[in-house]
Amino acid sequence: MKQVFSATYTLEDLPAVVKDWLAISSQLPSVCLFRGQMGAGKTTFIKEMGKQLGVLQSVQSPTFSLVNEYQNTAGDIIYHFDLYRLKNVREALDIGIEEYLDSGHLCLIEWPEQAEELWDFPHIELNISTKDEKHRHLTAIWHE
Repeated sequence: MKQVFSATYTLEDLPAVVKDWLAISSQLPSVCLFRGQMGAGKTTFIKEMGKQLGVLQSVQSPTFSLVNEYQNTAGDIIYHFDLYRLKNVREALDIGIEEYLDSGHLCLIEWPEQAEELWDFPHIELNISTKDEKHRHLTAIWHE
C-alpha cells in the first residue's frame, strides 16, 4: 500500500486536479474505490473524470441502479457503481459485480464500504475529505 497522489482543491481547481490524477492513473489498476462522507464530492470528482475522459452520456450517481455504464469517444467502457444502498455483499454479487471488476474496464466505485470483503486484489482507493466549506482533500492509495 502506497500513496500515489494527494491534492487539496476547490471546485474551481477540480478540472486541473482531475487532469493531474488522470495523467498518473493510467499506470495504475483499473478499479478505483471512492471513499468519503456524504457530500464530500465523490460523484462530483467522477463527473469531472467522465468529462475529461470524453464520456458521451451524462454522468450521474447510480444510486438506484447500482451501476451505470458509460462509453467515451474512443469507445472505451467505464463502469460507475454506487453501493450505498447495498444491505450486504451478496447483493453486489447478485448484480454480477465480479464480472465488471474482471472486465479490465475502468470501474469507479462509490461507497465500497458496503462490500469491503470484495477488495482483495490490486486497486486504488481515493479518499475525499472536506477541509472546510470550499476545500476538499484527495488522497489516492495504491493497494497492491
